[in-house]
Amino acid sequence: MSFETISKRGLVILGCGRMGGAILQGLLSGGLPAHSVHVIDPHPSDWLKSTNVQLNGTLPDSPAVVLVAVKPQMMADALPQLEAMAKGDTLFLTVAAGITMAGYERMLGDQTRLVRAMPNTPAAIGRGVTAIVGNPNATPEDLETADALMQGVGQVVRLEAEDQMDAVIGVSGSGPAYVFHLIEAMAAAGEAEGLSADLALQLAKATVGGAGQLAEDSPETPATLRENVTSPGGTTAAALEVLMDPETGLRPLMRRAVAANIARNRELGK
Repeated sequence: MSFETISKRGLVILGCGRMGGAILQGLLSGGLPAHSVHVIDPHPSDWLKSTNVQLNGTLPDSPAVVLVAVKPQMMADALPQLEAMAKGDTLFLTVAAGITMAGYERMLGDQTRLVRAMPNTPAAIGRGVTAIVGNPNATPEDLETADALMQGVGQVVRLEAEDQMDAVIGVSGSGPAYVFHLIEAMAAAGEAEGLSADLALQLAKATVGGAGQLAEDSPETPATLRENVTSPGGTTAAALEVLMDPETGLRPLMRRAVAANIARNRELGK
C-alpha cells in the first residue's frame, strides 16, 4: 500500500500522545499530506493543532490504515467506534502494549486485518526500533505497509510469532527506561566521588550515548568492544568484576527486570 493510496483513502489515528505524535511527525516529514490524516484525541496538544490534520471530525468510512495509539486501559472504550472499519479492507496497526491479537479480534471482529507493532520512545527523534507481526488476516502487503509507516521513526524488525512480542516489550519497548536509569546511577556514583552534579550527569549522558552509537555502528560485537577497553588487572577490569558477578551483577539483575516486565505485561493483557 503506497503513500498515494493512504493519501487518497485516509489514515485514522486513534490517540495522539507521545508515540502517536512521533509516528505522525515522521509520516508528515515523509510526505504524507496532513489533510489525509484524521486524528481522534480528546486532549490534542498545541503541536497537533498546528499540523492541519483533520482533528476530531468526521471519519472516512473505509480508511487505508487505522493507527491505534491509545493506552491499553482505554482500548475497550475507544475501539468499538471503529468496529465498522474492521469489516472492510482497512489495515489496523496498533502500537499499544499488552493487548494480544485475540484481544483486538474480540473487540473488532475476527476478520480484522491487524499488525501489532512495538516501537520505543527514541522514535520521537527518529531513532526508535519497532518490532512488527501480523495476524492471519494480514497480507504480505499489509506488513510492507506497516514496515514503511514505522520506518519513519527508526528501524523495523519482523517477528516470527506474536508470542515473541512480550520479550520485545521487555527488552526494547521498556529498554530506554533502563538506560535512563543507568545514566542516573552513573551520575550519582560520580557525584558521590566528588564531581559536581552537573558534570557527573554530562559525563554519564555523553558516555552512554557515545557507547551506544559505537555499539550500533561497529561491526564488532559488544563483548569485543568491552574487551577492547579492558586492560587485564586495570581499573575497568575492577569495575567489571562487580558488574559481571554471576550472582549479583548486571546480567542476572537485567534478567529479573525483564522477567518482571513480561509478567506485568501479561497481567495487563488479560
